[in-house]
Amino acid sequence: MKYRVKSVVPLKDFKLLLTFASGEKKIYNMRPNLKKGVFKELTDEDKFNRVRVSFDTIEWENGADIDPEALYSGSELFKK
Repeated sequence: MKYRVKSVVPLKDFKLLLTFASGEKKIYNMRPNLKKGVFKELTDEDKFNRVRVSFDTIEWENGADIDPEALYSGSELFKK
């Protein structure tokens, strides 16, 4: 199954609210990723909050991105 991110909203504590093409909304915790490579730059909240949808996934200005399947499988369902 192909997962496509349709929207992303940065939240507190380095989490992301993702909406997938299926309509599902999920929360992805970026904190574990912030210790690795290009993601280290995103510990600056201003940079982190500049996340955007790019093609079927998310991306930051520094070129960091995450596979949409990893986003889907590594996130939890959003509960209002």
